[in-house]
Amino acid sequence: MNTNTLRTTRLCAALGLALAAWSAQAAADTTRVIVSFSNAEASANLRGAVASLGGVTKVNLAHINAVAIEVPTKAVAQLRKLAGVKSVEVDAKRYIEPLKMEAVSANELLKQLDKGSDTEGIDFEGENTPYGIRQVQANAKLANAGTEPVKVCVIDSGLDSRHPEFANMDVDGAWDPGTGGWDELPLGSHGTHTAGTVAAQRNGLGVVGVASRGEVSLYIVRVFDGSDVWAYSSTLAAATQVCKTAGAKVINMSLGGEFPNAAERANFDQLEADGILSIAASGNSGIRTNGYPASYQSVVSVAATDRHAQWASFSTFNSQVELSAPGAGVASTVPLGSGRMSTLTQNGVKYSSLPLVGSAATGMYPPVMVATYDFGLGDQVDAGVAGKTCVISRGSISFADKVTNCQNSGGVAAIIYNNAPGNFNGTLGAMVATIPVVSISDTDGAAMVAAVPDVARVRVVALDYAYMSGTSMASPHVAGVAARLWHANPSCTNKQIRDTLDKSAKDMNEPGRDEKTGFGLVQLRDANDRIQALGCGN
Repeated sequence: MNTNTLRTTRLCAALGLALAAWSAQAAADTTRVIVSFSNAEASANLRGAVASLGGVTKVNLAHINAVAIEVPTKAVAQLRKLAGVKSVEVDAKRYIEPLKMEAVSANELLKQLDKGSDTEGIDFEGENTPYGIRQVQANAKLANAGTEPVKVCVIDSGLDSRHPEFANMDVDGAWDPGTGGWDELPLGSHGTHTAGTVAAQRNGLGVVGVASRGEVSLYIVRVFDGSDVWAYSSTLAAATQVCKTAGAKVINMSLGGEFPNAAERANFDQLEADGILSIAASGNSGIRTNGYPASYQSVVSVAATDRHAQWASFSTFNSQVELSAPGAGVASTVPLGSGRMSTLTQNGVKYSSLPLVGSAATGMYPPVMVATYDFGLGDQVDAGVAGKTCVISRGSISFADKVTNCQNSGGVAAIIYNNAPGNFNGTLGAMVATIPVVSISDTDGAAMVAAVPDVARVRVVALDYAYMSGTSMASPHVAGVAARLWHANPSCTNKQIRDTLDKSAKDMNEPGRDEKTGFGLVQLRDANDRIQALGCGN
């Protein structure tokens, strides 16, 4: 028996003993880890041992000599001691970046679109240009280089391919055994929203994105299903390889988590070496901290700006923040009919309102126009509200319970006012209301209660578009700009495109690169002009 065979035999025997011990432990006390190996042979041997002895392999990452497995927690220390094992790390969770909403009126948000001079603030049937398109100079026309569209891979919660903004466009994606089809219903709104920012088409409807048909194509990898809002770092690494195989040159990741690991870092380093540009949201903590994958050196970390081209206060900051882009109150696509906009008046006074997630829609006409009723905390059924609109204070019980009590009392609409300064963006959770539900500020709530029982006019409109806020919304602006710049300058490399974006960014906040805005606000026209004048990356 030669030395290599003897070493392999001993390794397999050791793995067999270890995994036999693992199987004897309580199955409920398990940990999901990424095991990295010194070479491909060790990786193959472990995978075989896990399969034969009942261990659970979750994700194979052969391209970086790693595998994600689930093992009894007590066995992790033993695993680290096995020959050929380079490292054992927790398979960190990666989340859809939690959204932040500005506490302003629906009308004010709607006015961020160029059209919408009427009282409702938007042209529901026309085409609108979100403020971010001009802020990043995406309204600029670049010379057509005559190349194939640059493929942008959006790793997120899927995309509603029925949406008219993606009609006649090159859009495809991957099927996953865990999350299902890339465009399979039900879908969360997040993925469709980010994809729309990249490439919503100029078709006379809704909104436009950064890039047009012919400049980019989309490839969708779904790592979040319709309910779960987290995945694993190993899942993300595997998803990027699907993007690579599909021919993507730019990857957008509006997601993140607080813990890094060496395997995921190695994956993104390899993608960079392979000529792919990876872009990710910096995070929405509003404090100095690092998020991943954005904070890896091989990934472009994107912070958020508001409509005034100022740093958004929810945006995470750190030394790895590289570029900034619009992320506050961004209008984009969502799965058909899932968007909501609201308006609210009483005695001719307009109140700032936000529809709660799970609210029923009234349609444009007619709105709900009935007397109001002071429903207190909404913590019990009250027959006095029958046929009226419940005006409810926030607090004590969940929004869903308040609305359920309103419905069971015969209420036909619900207005929940804050118990702290300002308005709020809320959700009914798993509940799907049969009545329209909106939120208002504490001061507006006090005014409406004082005017009870005067009639209120409540409207919640179902749309194929919605406003969202977060660095999740900023990242696809940069992805779209990078793809358009690359399409116009196909001889540039991924690193040269990245360098040019950094050097041409509009400086913000403190002079030079800073922790909040990086090199500054990404600028498409200026980046292209720089390449034309100085060449790629200069």
